[in-house]
Amino acid sequence: MLSWTKRRFLTAAAVAIPLALGSFGTIGQAAAEKVLRVIPHADLKNLDPIWTTAYISRNHGYLIYDTLFAMDENFKPQPQMVDSWTTSDDGLTWTFKLRDGLKWHDGPDVTAEDCIASLQRWGKRDGMGQALFGVVDSLTASDAKTIVMKLKQPYGLVLESIGKISSNVPFMMPKRMAETDPFKQVEEHIGSGPFMFSKKDWVPGSKVVYLKNPTYVPRSEPTSAAAGGKIAKVDRVEWTYFPDQTTAMNALISGEVDYFEAPANDLMPILSANADITVEINDPLGNIGFARFNHLLPPFDNAKVRRAALMAMKQEDYLAGAVGDKQFWKTCYSVFPCDTPLDNNVGSDIMKTGDIDKAKAALGDSGYDGTPVVIMQPTDVPILSAFSLITAEKLRKIGMKVDVQAMDWSTLTSRRAKRDPVADGGWNMFHTWWIGADVIDPMAIAFSGNPAKGWFGWPTDAELEKARTAFAVATTVEEKKVLGKKVQERLWAIGASGHLGQFFTPVAYRKNVKGLIKSPVQFFWNMSVD
Repeated sequence: MLSWTKRRFLTAAAVAIPLALGSFGTIGQAAAEKVLRVIPHADLKNLDPIWTTAYISRNHGYLIYDTLFAMDENFKPQPQMVDSWTTSDDGLTWTFKLRDGLKWHDGPDVTAEDCIASLQRWGKRDGMGQALFGVVDSLTASDAKTIVMKLKQPYGLVLESIGKISSNVPFMMPKRMAETDPFKQVEEHIGSGPFMFSKKDWVPGSKVVYLKNPTYVPRSEPTSAAAGGKIAKVDRVEWTYFPDQTTAMNALISGEVDYFEAPANDLMPILSANADITVEINDPLGNIGFARFNHLLPPFDNAKVRRAALMAMKQEDYLAGAVGDKQFWKTCYSVFPCDTPLDNNVGSDIMKTGDIDKAKAALGDSGYDGTPVVIMQPTDVPILSAFSLITAEKLRKIGMKVDVQAMDWSTLTSRRAKRDPVADGGWNMFHTWWIGADVIDPMAIAFSGNPAKGWFGWPTDAELEKARTAFAVATTVEEKKVLGKKVQERLWAIGASGHLGQFFTPVAYRKNVKGLIKSPVQFFWNMSVD
């Protein structure tokens, strides 16, 4: 496994992924409380981290839910809610025993039945979960604290799947919540994690609050990324959402807030010059920019049109225009992050083209009929807003009609789930990023070729799915590399998404903040304020 701390770009900055913070119950804020005040990168609108892959919903999940296993800083799965586990000699039976002291925020003990229902719901939405449940023969509870998983065949990614660090994370929920249709959002927000969500304090578009969970029992191991002891060192975590970056920066400088998750890179010189503020890297692996097509609707239901659009996407233009300072980005033509084990160049010439004239000629040969392209533009996320406008300009230059529709990120993450025609609220393109850890291998939901179970945009490709399935059961590094190349070849062949390069976003915080965890994901346990 690769250590994040030993990777290149140790001077680059990390993306602070969106978090929504809240608290539970009716406890008022006392003067003596320690409060960590955060500016998230987006508004929290969708509270179900299984229903959506949005990072702000994922980080909301990490505050209030817990997981059976969790990834440490070396990408190794470690027990979290699990106390002990065994595997049969034939590799087909896995038995997990929950640790003592696990309780839901509303009082009852966490049970094996709760966890089974949670795993089953997650397994219908997540790429790794879908692959795992493809080989699960049965999942039962032998008693209140013991989970028994029986497989149809040996599977090498059991712990890596149920301990994955990012979207979708297999968070544990009470059974009554986990039995919710996975394609509908849960209506309650009760977990067993170190903080509790306060629905009464939640102001969509403005503020989210979490209170320390007084009954949470942290593990005794040292904190390591998502693993180890999750110690709530503040009584209250508050997110205050600022749509305007300059206003957000001024709030940090004045001391109204303590932590700024994703300041725009053009604010870095001002923030770095302030003696009370630290600007630093949190994730040296960085992020991968995505331009996502809707494969179900014209004009991008035509692979030739998608590939013509890819030919116009010059990574340098996106990265220079949206990220700016070159110390914070690099081109990368692998669908898997550069400098990771599956990094390769198979089929990537189409993304290296970056030539408007060649793309225009390819569009002319594609049969494009002038159908307008609706691009959803999240104006409150500067990098994605810029990506959207750059794509719009490029598509217009090659002869496409483009309709850029401005909205906030939370609205976009709701709308992108719609498979409806454009006239009924559908869409043709949106831009996002995945943290590198989320797209490090073919099991990422972003690479799915199954429209019934895949990620927003819903590509269809049987060869792609065959290669992904084979990767999940591959046993050697050499075999995995061959299959990784096959997956990449198919993704470029069908024009699944545009890959816009690898970039890094700094975090900024006041000197009174202590205990920041180095990780691709922004965690708020172990953090404190003086």
